[in-house]
Amino acid sequence: MISLRKSEQRAIEEPGTEMAIRGPRDGFVESLRTNATLLRRRLPTPDLKMEVMQVGRLSKTQVMIVYLDSVVMPGLTEEIKKRISRIDIDAVLDSHYIEEMITDSALSIFPLMLNTERPDKVTAAVLEGRAAILVDNTPFALIAPSVVADSIQTREDYYQNYLVATALRWLRMWLHFSALVFPSIYVALSTFHQEMIPTSLLLSIASSREDVPFPAIVEALLMEAAFEGLREAGIRLPRAVGQAVSIVGALVIGEAAVQAGIVSATLVIVVSFTGIASFVFPLYNQGMAIRVLRFPMILLAGFLGLYGIFLGLLVLMIHLCKLRSFGVPYLSPIAPLHVRDLKDLFIRIPLWGVKHRPVSIQSQNLRRMEGRLRPEPSNKS
Repeated sequence: MISLRKSEQRAIEEPGTEMAIRGPRDGFVESLRTNATLLRRRLPTPDLKMEVMQVGRLSKTQVMIVYLDSVVMPGLTEEIKKRISRIDIDAVLDSHYIEEMITDSALSIFPLMLNTERPDKVTAAVLEGRAAILVDNTPFALIAPSVVADSIQTREDYYQNYLVATALRWLRMWLHFSALVFPSIYVALSTFHQEMIPTSLLLSIASSREDVPFPAIVEALLMEAAFEGLREAGIRLPRAVGQAVSIVGALVIGEAAVQAGIVSATLVIVVSFTGIASFVFPLYNQGMAIRVLRFPMILLAGFLGLYGIFLGLLVLMIHLCKLRSFGVPYLSPIAPLHVRDLKDLFIRIPLWGVKHRPVSIQSQNLRRMEGRLRPEPSNKS
């Protein structure tokens, strides 16, 4: 019997959460069959396996596990199927239901599985030896395992010149760190370590804070909370209205707060730069984690100064070292160290130099390409 049933669905369009300047513009939709077709079109090989499971006593949601049989990390698909089979719930309404129930550390603020709307990103992950999880009725696919290096890499890095991509990676790393500690450094320096600030800058900061009634820690927390509130309001409101509220609201509130003497102009600049830095995260969930951690870092800086910041970073590093994603250390390939993987972490080497799959993923077949593929000029005159 052949099923001819067809239901209405959203047309394939560019993902709204992962815009691309160059590269494929198609994105996943809410139909599992359509999403599977997008992947099969990119990898038309019988080696691409798609196994379907059913989750949800009432919803009976179809969950598809996608992997390359000759490449996938040994034992990964069996572990995913075992974890999914243990789920006993009425309904699965989004892929995050699956993510939260099968992740290695549900209490960690950091995402231990990638989620994406882009078929090319899923295809690249499968080619590395990872597995993807597609859930019916949602456009977001899950990728496992995930490592912290995914937060500084994008698919567009491989669609442009490798020198430009390398520069952008270093810019992302610097902005990631700034988004976490920049406000707390301001609080620590202006409260405890004024001697570390150049005299001219110190006088400028002191004059801007002359009429501010709050200490630096309260001032920073108020501005950060206001900025996050505006950003959340911009997301929840209709798109045309939300953009105006988030941009105009930040300008108006910042200027009004400075004129009223509630906050200093220097802090408005610090918070604005931090907000811009937090927008560069390729992974939205990773950016949310940094935005939340920014507040305890400000508190530590307000009470302990730079020592508090170092303490917070130490605790954060210990936590990251303990995390695992389906058996793979979250800090791979830095800890444990895999030297071969480092050449495509901090720099984006040319594609002809990426001959091996990541060692940290423990793929069955580490060899990605054969032969000498480096472009060489012809010797013919």
